[in-house]
Amino acid sequence: MEQTPGGRTGPPSTPRTAVIWSVLRAELDRRAGDRLTVLDVGGGTGGFAVPLAQAGHRVTVVDASPDALAALTRRAAEAGVAQGVRAVQGDGDALAGLVEPASVDLVLCHSVLEVVDDPAPVVSALVTALRPGGAASVLVAGRAAAVFGRAMNGHLALAAALAADPTGAAGPRDTLRRRYDADRAAALLTAGGLVVEEIHGVRVLADLIPAAVADGQSTALVELERALAARPPYRDLAAQLHLFARRPA
Repeated sequence: MEQTPGGRTGPPSTPRTAVIWSVLRAELDRRAGDRLTVLDVGGGTGGFAVPLAQAGHRVTVVDASPDALAALTRRAAEAGVAQGVRAVQGDGDALAGLVEPASVDLVLCHSVLEVVDDPAPVVSALVTALRPGGAASVLVAGRAAAVFGRAMNGHLALAAALAADPTGAAGPRDTLRRRYDADRAAALLTAGGLVVEEIHGVRVLADLIPAAVADGQSTALVELERALAARPPYRDLAAQLHLFARRPA
């Protein structure tokens, strides 16, 4: 955990997570003094869950991988927050049967909606789990970045397939079922009953800069990522899109 200039605590800022943590910190500040109930869908080894538990919140991580959940449990114990983190094996498609309705203040759903069979029921389950007024942090793969990335590496046929496919996938060998642009991702959440408040790009530049430059100027890169995250067209070219939405009170 690091001490931020504003006196708040949180994990060290990295180009891959700084924008997301900035949004989450604003919500935690808004609820200052409350011990939140947090649901982290696909939360894996606890990169977000453990810092949230260290901040005093109760976190349930739902993940399909028993190995990831075992690592989460060890990580929580080493951080001294084993009592604040609960591990539940399951996947996004079965979320509705794993969580009590209207029991969660904040739900994280990062890198899930691009891999499930059907994202709409998962979004519906997220909304059902949230208390009225509760918030959702949703991270999805960006379509434009995938097209440019394939093209820049010489895979023009794959780039063309990604650009033409309605779901932003590149055929049966693609590791993701779909990718999103900002409008499509926002429409999915809105149709499920959420009100989208913010959309940011994540990894606008982090995947494009040589490692030596990124490592040598990490603070500058973090600040540049934050500066560009909400500004089209930079936002829309990011590797991932982060949407922060709320269930109406």
